[in-house]
This record gives sequence, structure tokens and C-alpha cells, in this order.
Amino acid sequence: MGKRSAKKKRFKKILEDIKTLKIQGAENIAKKALYAYSLFPTKRSKRKLLSLRPTEPLLQNVLSLVDKVPTKKILSHFKDSQQKINQLTLKLIKNGDVIFTHCHSSTVVHALIYAKQKGKKFEVYNTETRPLFQGRKTAIELKKAGIKVTHFADAAVGVALSKEQSTKKVTKVFLGADAILRSGVINKIGSEVIAILAKKQGVPVYVLADSWKFSSKLLKMEQRGYKEIWKRIPKIFGIKVKNPAFEFVPKKYITALVTELGILDYSSFLRKKLKESQKV
Repeated sequence: MGKRSAKKKRFKKILEDIKTLKIQGAENIAKKALYAYSLFPTKRSKRKLLSLRPTEPLLQNVLSLVDKVPTKKILSHFKDSQQKINQLTLKLIKNGDVIFTHCHSSTVVHALIYAKQKGKKFEVYNTETRPLFQGRKTAIELKKAGIKVTHFADAAVGVALSKEQSTKKVTKVFLGADAILRSGVINKIGSEVIAILAKKQGVPVYVLADSWKFSSKLLKMEQRGYKEIWKRIPKIFGIKVKNPAFEFVPKKYITALVTELGILDYSSFLRKKLKESQKV
């Protein structure tokens, strides 16, 4: 196999892995896309990579920077951003906290593991996150780090957040974000219901995310294939299946955004982010 053929094979493999969620998490997707682009640095490659996950501003922002900023500097941003978010999250967590999280956010997972390593005593409730069960990955990673985890079926989210029905009272909700918009965030399907229930129970909702996930544009939310939900639908029934991957969480349900810019309420984050953008 020639060098070009080998590169083409690697490029196609990355595309396939991003599309099928073998590579998941906005930062991981962005890093792999950077590598894929380095194999074939063309406009066509960019278009292909951008088409895979339309609800990922981090991917879009990174690919817009790649021809202007050295790759090392982009990767350094990811590392520095996570370290700042870890330190800020540590301040939010109190001993005895029961923290609820949803799906798999590498930002949230790293921040929780950092807090554990710094001696904080807390436990985590999390959801399975159907249909691809990304929540299992979160549960396994946290448990390996020595964090106590209670795993709930998605349909039991009301029980998990209820003062009366849950084993312990949830004290905080930590969500990731695939996109930060002016009026709220986009995150994994199920996130809005969690935020609504948390507000009803008086539980603060914190969104932990890199500020590079901000987008001033309206984004198309990804709809995934029905086979992830029901592989072999009996044709005789004519049943339609919808498989939205993401949903919008209005800012009114979000207590604060935790980014490398600080722990900020929504209005303060927007002011700081837009001011920062004007400097670039």
C-alpha cells in the first residue's frame, strides 16, 4: 500500500468513527478532525469533516483556525482550558454533594476526577443516555477514579432528581455542552428535561464547557438514523421513528457557565466572550 493510499484509509476511518460516535465528545472530535485535516489539508477535506457533526461549533471553530494558528497552540488551548475549568469546578463542589450528570462530557468527567484527586468527598448520579448508552462510559470512568456512582435509566430521571423518591437529594447538576448560543446551550437529548426538573427542585444547573463552543449562528441539530433506536421495524405497521441527538436548553434554566473564562452567569459570559472576540 502506497503512502497516499494509507493516508486516505486513515482519513476515511476517522470520518467513519466520528459519524458512528466511536469518536465522541466535542474536544475529541476536534482533535481527530485536526489530524485528519493534516493528512489532506484541502477545502474539500474541511467540508467533509464539517458535514459529519453540524451541531459542533468547536469543530467548526478549530477548522477555521487551523490555517492561521499552529496546531500546537490549538492543542495547548484545550489543555489549558480544561485545567482552568477543573480548578473552577473544584470551588463549586462541597463535601457531601450529590452531583447529577447526563451523557458523556469529557470536560465534566475530567473536572470531577480532578476534584476527587484533590480530596473532595462527593458522589455522582448519572443517566444511561439511550440509544447509544454514552452514560455508561461516564459511569465507568468515574468509578475507576474511585468516585461513587449511581446509574439511572433515562426514564427514571424524575426519580433521580426528586427529593422524595431518590436515595439522596441531588445538590448540583453538571452538564456539558456541544454548543453555547446567545440564548442557551445545545446538549445531548434529555438535557432540557433535566434542567427543567432541577429548577423545579431548586437544584442549580452548571454547564461546563470550553468557550470555543460558542457560536453566534443558528445551528442545525443533528438527527440520527432510526436504526439506533429500532433496528428492524416491522414494515406492516408503518411506524415512524425520530432520533434527535441533541436539544436546546434555554439560558433561564442555567445557573452559570463554567468555562476557562470563569464561573459566569449567562449575561456575563456573553459580554466577556464577545469582548474577547473583538480582540481577535
